[in-house]
Amino acid sequence: MTSKSSESALLDSAKRVIDIESDALANLRNCINSAFISACHTLLNCKGKVVVTGMGKSGHIGNKIAATFASTGTPSFFMHPAEANHGDLGMLGSDDVLIAISNSGETAEVINLLPVVKRLGVPIITITNAVSSTLAQHGDIVLDIGVNKEACSLGLAPTTSTTVTLVLGDALAVSLLDARGFTSTDFALSHPGGSLGRKLLLQVSDIMLEGNEVPIVQQTTLVSDALIEISKKGLGCTGVIDNNGVLIGIFTDGDLRRIIDQKIDMHQTHINTVMTRNFVSVESSDMAVDALNLMEHKKISSLMVLNDAKHVIGAFNMHMLLKAGVV
Repeated sequence: MTSKSSESALLDSAKRVIDIESDALANLRNCINSAFISACHTLLNCKGKVVVTGMGKSGHIGNKIAATFASTGTPSFFMHPAEANHGDLGMLGSDDVLIAISNSGETAEVINLLPVVKRLGVPIITITNAVSSTLAQHGDIVLDIGVNKEACSLGLAPTTSTTVTLVLGDALAVSLLDARGFTSTDFALSHPGGSLGRKLLLQVSDIMLEGNEVPIVQQTTLVSDALIEISKKGLGCTGVIDNNGVLIGIFTDGDLRRIIDQKIDMHQTHINTVMTRNFVSVESSDMAVDALNLMEHKKISSLMVLNDAKHVIGAFNMHMLLKAGVV
């Protein structure tokens, strides 16, 4: 069983790591200078793709940086330096930009790539903790991560250096995102399978009921018959139209409760005398997330979809939004 002193030592170690890495991130702010600006301009002007490379832990971080670039509007991929030395360097084109990551700046697998990259005329942005290293000397732009020590108590395992490199990659990606005016809709286009993609890309037309599935009654329909239509279609409401097919009202569960409270004879009352005339509706081209916001604001559970002539072409409810992943 872990002793109390051991538990205290574990907590002290954890806090020491956090303190060291926090200090290093604070110091990174001082490293954001003209070189960072030059790197951003080079990446913004890239006509091809941003290719990120790094070995070992730097490779893992590079892979994440490339993925972040790709999802935020900067076409990018990761190239493993060992594989690149054996044929995969063909991934790199003359219109690309290479970001090479090495904490020591002397990683052989990365250094070996640089002469060929230079011959291709590809700009090289280096991310390193050794600004006088071989990697830095080959770089067109050198980004210094400025790490004084690793959080590892042995000073050996890449810890602080990988954290700071990752944050620097995020800083580059977000700076490029802001410079391009990248929007949440653009982000959703890169993530169509995620919840954000579903929320921002789905239109009302993608989820609504159509044709005979839409609950509709004429304005002279008896309330009792309208209830049959509501029950059959299962939407919790029905639209009410005039002789020209124009929607003039809706009848909901709330309307039903009111007429029951007022003891109105449902078998003798026409729907147009008890329907809700002050209703809201949407168009089929509206975004589903906007329809959701409208429903939440108005505290309603279903909506009719109208065309320009105010004819009903569809309907949906909150359950359908939930099923589609918009909620």
